[in-house]
Amino acid sequence: MLPVDILLVEDNPADVYLAQSHLEALEPAPQVHVAGDGPSALEFLRAQSRAGNQRPRLVVLDLNLPGMSGHEVLSHIREDDELGHLPVMILSTSTARSDVEAAYQGHANAYVAKPEDLDGYERIVDGIGRFWLETATLP
Repeated sequence: MLPVDILLVEDNPADVYLAQSHLEALEPAPQVHVAGDGPSALEFLRAQSRAGNQRPRLVVLDLNLPGMSGHEVLSHIREDDELGHLPVMILSTSTARSDVEAAYQGHANAYVAKPEDLDGYERIVDGIGRFWLETATLP
């Protein structure tokens, strides 16, 4: 199995560290790119496309971001002919029904709520990595 590039869109440094360290521990280790806000995430994806580079094959997106919400980022991705097919998984602290429904109405591929404890967070990230990188077939 070839390594997979992932774009992690997250503004919390502790969450970035935890997600990145657990994802990169998988075999083969994915290349995890990090964007700390929505505009940076979109620019990264579009720059990869313009340069002819391999785009990430999975976007892990927080909803509560500075400058542009995760819902807005998802909408921009889905409206872009070059990016619209990318799998986008929401990883958010929000468990609000309105956020979950809006994410799926925006065509998110999955919605996972971040647990409040470290062990739970580690289990969630490990499960995400195993499903998306070992089980699912990505475009």
